[in-house]
Amino acid sequence: MKDDAIYIEHVLESIRRIEEGVAQGRDVFFASHLLQDAVLRNLQTMAESTQRLSQAAKAAYPDVDWQGISAFRNVLVHGYLGINLDRVWEIIHTNLPTLKTAVHDLARRRGLAVPGDE
Repeated sequence: MKDDAIYIEHVLESIRRIEEGVAQGRDVFFASHLLQDAVLRNLQTMAESTQRLSQAAKAAYPDVDWQGISAFRNVLVHGYLGINLDRVWEIIHTNLPTLKTAVHDLARRRGLAVPGDE
């Protein structure tokens, strides 16, 4: 059985970087290709890491749309019909908090460090 710890850490770090990338607001994000590229790359890393989590870990959090995350990763990687930044912004602000809560809980259950718990 694979160890989820490394993937949990990747997800947590990716979420931190995504939040940092959008912290200055929508206008700054939409005006900066550099920020967009950084956020999209971290969304991809985050999604790939969630795909590698064990089924048992994912099953414990049915509120997270694991299949949707996987599908979104494919859009990011393959650029199906281009990437809609409005949709990316929406996902970050509506779906990412649910994932963040679940992965923070998963990390705590495994005794891993969680940002903000220090």
